[in-house]
Amino acid sequence: MSPQPTSLSSTSATVRHVLLRIEATAQWLAPPVVRIALALPFLRSGLTRWDGFLSLSLGTLFLFEEQFKLHVFGGEYALPAPDQLALMTAIAEIALPILLIVGLGTRFAALGLLVMTGVIQLVFPNGWANFHLYWAALAMAIIAIGPGPVSLDHWINKGGARSGSPEAR
Repeated sequence: MSPQPTSLSSTSATVRHVLLRIEATAQWLAPPVVRIALALPFLRSGLTRWDGFLSLSLGTLFLFEEQFKLHVFGGEYALPAPDQLALMTAIAEIALPILLIVGLGTRFAALGLLVMTGVIQLVFPNGWANFHLYWAALAMAIIAIGPGPVSLDHWINKGGARSGSPEAR
């Protein structure tokens, strides 16, 4: 004869069920939300760097040539190759966030933005508490948890799994 479930065990089972549903929903929603949260500040910055198609704004060039300085070992140093660095930054601030938003090459895009955050920290050493720490945390979270099921990476890997490709295993 099996004992009747008590009210406590029934409540415990209900709580476990609810927590599992919350976890399943969070695993589905969290990755794209985190990807978008990291992508938006960089994308917004990248959109300000251009004066038309493939033409960097004069303001961007001025900032990289005259204003932005690396703060290293207690000194301030000019950026190396500022015009080329401005162009690479402007491209990265558009391309990497777009890759993050759609979830393509997600971990590499997050790593790129983590590296950019590190360089930005060297240019603006007082920004760590307001911005850089959060950007770095979001980038590391994306690298750790991956793109999630709402991403192109997920669908590409799912297609590879069907074809028997070793990468998808």
